[in-house]
Amino acid sequence: MAETTNLNIAVIGAGPGGYAAAFLAADLGMKITLIDEELNPGGVCLYRGCIPSKALLHVAKVIDESRHAKAWGVEYSEPKIDLARLRSWKEGVVKKLTGGLGQLSKQRSVQYVRARATFENSNTLRLAKVSGGEETLTFDRIIIATGSRPAVIPSLKLESSRVMDSTGALDLADLPGSLLVIGGGYIGLELGTVYAVLGTKVSVVEMLPGLLPGADRDLVLPVHKRVEKLFNSILVNTTVASLKEESGGIRVTFDGPDVKEREKVFDKVLVSVGRKPNSEIPGLEKTKVEVGKRGFIQVNKQLQTADPSIYAIGDVVGEPMLAHKASHEGRTAVEAIVGHKVAFEPNAIPAVVFSDPEIAWCGLTETQAQQEGREIKVARFPWGASGRAVTLDRTDGMTKLIVDPQSERVLGVGIVGVGAGELIAEGVVAIEMAAQAKDIALSIHPHPTLSETIMESAEVFFGTSTHVYRPKR
Repeated sequence: MAETTNLNIAVIGAGPGGYAAAFLAADLGMKITLIDEELNPGGVCLYRGCIPSKALLHVAKVIDESRHAKAWGVEYSEPKIDLARLRSWKEGVVKKLTGGLGQLSKQRSVQYVRARATFENSNTLRLAKVSGGEETLTFDRIIIATGSRPAVIPSLKLESSRVMDSTGALDLADLPGSLLVIGGGYIGLELGTVYAVLGTKVSVVEMLPGLLPGADRDLVLPVHKRVEKLFNSILVNTTVASLKEESGGIRVTFDGPDVKEREKVFDKVLVSVGRKPNSEIPGLEKTKVEVGKRGFIQVNKQLQTADPSIYAIGDVVGEPMLAHKASHEGRTAVEAIVGHKVAFEPNAIPAVVFSDPEIAWCGLTETQAQQEGREIKVARFPWGASGRAVTLDRTDGMTKLIVDPQSERVLGVGIVGVGAGELIAEGVVAIEMAAQAKDIALSIHPHPTLSETIMESAEVFFGTSTHVYRPKR
């Protein structure tokens, strides 16, 4: 241990994976150099992803609730959108959090270098500094945490300010009269929701049969019903054949069996068809690091690459591309470097879609079980039977447990409803601790809360839910 704490470590990329790794390594006594081109740590998540999008989604939620309050006997005038102040507030949130990470770096004596890194060999990096000049440094270990970027469809690539990726959409340069979102995944739905609530006529096109292809259909259904009312149109089983800029906007050509209007002009287009790993690191070929066919860096359970001196974490090593997964991988990699007996092998990585209502799941999904031919029992609790959901006037939710019928162990949890992203953590703990449905049913949950829906889902499994009647057969 005494020898490893003297190691000199470089971390390339200061996102949630990179800074989590750097901070833990510093806490364990190692000498750390954290390399990124931004002013402070934070990465895509804080600068151009999770944080600014959730700030805007909060604004959208407040506006949406103000419009629904009329049904409760409270009426507000239609909100006035000051776009400049809204952008300023969003940017203030980003600045506060990234500035805080900068302070934490200093407090931990992490050397933060604003630069672009190039590999000279397995232990040496050449740093081209943002301020100008270069320096070459040698390290005992290097952790790659370069993240990912928005994917681009070559046939739809169009150099136009009217065509945005998620980064451009978050800039909120203006509120177009109409917007086409290409891709019905979580990024498209989240940003589409923001623009729609702020006044844009939003249409979504998805090549697959339904929105949010990675989620169970019963979880997606309440979201689909709600965004159907919010969006101008939702086109599934449909692809975009071409984009062409005209004086009045972007002319889009659609293709698919259900297409009724083959061409339409939109003021702007948002392309959100996934993300691509940033594995094209200059000089990486001078190391033994191996990159797979899909562009992901290959690692073992300790996050070590084929090169013993180099580790890799986060989006650049594979799905799911989630900030919290990257953070845990970063900490695992550091502990492996120190010599602790560790491996990254979680039973449940939570996924959250911050739509309205939110969708969250962890562990085994119903869809996966069906694909694997695995025997499961599904216990569902409808939020229409939740006192708290009724008081919120949001009964469009459902909580379900995926349970092994023999051992009665909880294998997966799925939730759709307001605050689902906050509730899912209980499911993660239950799965990681190998909890049985009875453990959840016997754990007293506070009333009236949405968390009770998890407890009552377990009671549904046994046919004894207080608020759901099941006649005896």
